[in-house]
Amino acid sequence: MLMPKRVKWRKQMRGRLKGKALRGAEVSFGEWGLQALEPGWITARQIEAARRAIVREMKRRGKVWIRIFPAKPYTRRAAETRMGNGKGSVEYYVAVVKPGRVMIEIGGLGQEEALRALKLAQYKFSIKTKIVTRHAAGAGE
Repeated sequence: MLMPKRVKWRKQMRGRLKGKALRGAEVSFGEWGLQALEPGWITARQIEAARRAIVREMKRRGKVWIRIFPAKPYTRRAAETRMGNGKGSVEYYVAVVKPGRVMIEIGGLGQEEALRALKLAQYKFSIKTKIVTRHAAGAGE
């Protein structure tokens, strides 16, 4: 599972998910990518599940680039605890994703195989995504 090696602060505030992705909105490494259409938190488990689905479908051909990293700690209070007593402990890590962000890229495959692999990955995420190509993914295009 992906998670940071070290963190400066163990717990973080939730923050807001407004605006579009400023960086990482274009397919830069592979030929096809999976682009977010709505904001959300993607868990480390979702990223790993998508990666496994893609790698399994590709059958040791091509290459996968994961363009998001779960660096934000998600905290949860213990079940049936009273209010007060501070913030809960860190349960898992999430990646903050804004609309337009290319989350996963793949290359070195034929079009049909690439689309089939990315379609399987789409099912693993909790947000709407679309499959984009290297030339169609630009924000200004």
